[in-house]
Amino acid sequence: MKKPKVYITRNIFMEQEAALSDACDVNIWKQDTPPTYHLLMEKVAGIHGLLSLLTDRVDATLMDAAGPNLKIISNCAVGYDNIDIKAATDRGILVGNTPGILTETTADLAFALLMAAARRLVEGNDHIRAGKWKTFDFNLLRGFDIYGATLGIIGMGRIGKALARRGRGFDMNVIYYDHHDGPEKGNPVEARSCNSIDELLTQADFISIHTPLTSESYHMIDRQAFGMMKERAVLINTARGPIVDSEALYEALSSGSIASAALDVTDPEPLPPDHKLLTLTNCLIVPHIGSATIVTRNQMASMAVENLLAGVGKQIPPHLVNPEVLSRRR
Repeated sequence: MKKPKVYITRNIFMEQEAALSDACDVNIWKQDTPPTYHLLMEKVAGIHGLLSLLTDRVDATLMDAAGPNLKIISNCAVGYDNIDIKAATDRGILVGNTPGILTETTADLAFALLMAAARRLVEGNDHIRAGKWKTFDFNLLRGFDIYGATLGIIGMGRIGKALARRGRGFDMNVIYYDHHDGPEKGNPVEARSCNSIDELLTQADFISIHTPLTSESYHMIDRQAFGMMKERAVLINTARGPIVDSEALYEALSSGSIASAALDVTDPEPLPPDHKLLTLTNCLIVPHIGSATIVTRNQMASMAVENLLAGVGKQIPPHLVNPEVLSRRR
């Protein structure tokens, strides 16, 4: 009996590769950069399972290129805005993700970015490495206090709540806005719900984004939004780059409309080396490392493999995004 064919778009596995090879005919893309869309179209022909990352566009055309054998798309991420879920469901294709496992790790990074931006740590490091540190300077690199400040969280899901707990641990006043907020969600860690995003933007000293990328949230933080923020406001984004209008962000930072920004995600991603955001000392950018710890990334890979193996084995993946597909399985 032939093993099911699976294609994996990045070499992300160590411990999991042996289990995959035992159960499947595995083809892994081992370059540092992702395969192009056109190359991926060729690679997926005839496969039974696809393990993808956020950088891979998995649309209806790609699914059709894979053909009728495709049973499962396992995304090694919590988000799945890179996959056309409706197209997958219409074709009876299961879609899996890796929820929950990176909540605390991503909240750690968000708070690390908040602290680094508030106390201008990267600027201080650069100051020393440039040979500019001559003596104690009373006015050098004055930043902002975190304790007692107001932390505004946009999106009070798992990661938003985890960040709220960290904020309360530093004696911050925590407010939040969640478009889908309701009584069933309760009051997370003494955080106050705002009636509108405008209310949050005008009151928060630190604004951290934790909402999914949708048509509603695309460029949610635009020129109008920046105009509502305090001049000392610090923006943190560990969600998705396109939620923030990059052009508007540059204008706000370069004009002093807000104090600084700290980003784990950008638009475009990655930023080209000559992008003007990289010319600003008050814009801290790291390369999408929100879940990048040894333990978390290994657990994500394990979950993605579990989903993949379940799907090609005609079982229900433990982390199924589109349960409505079960009535249409082929």
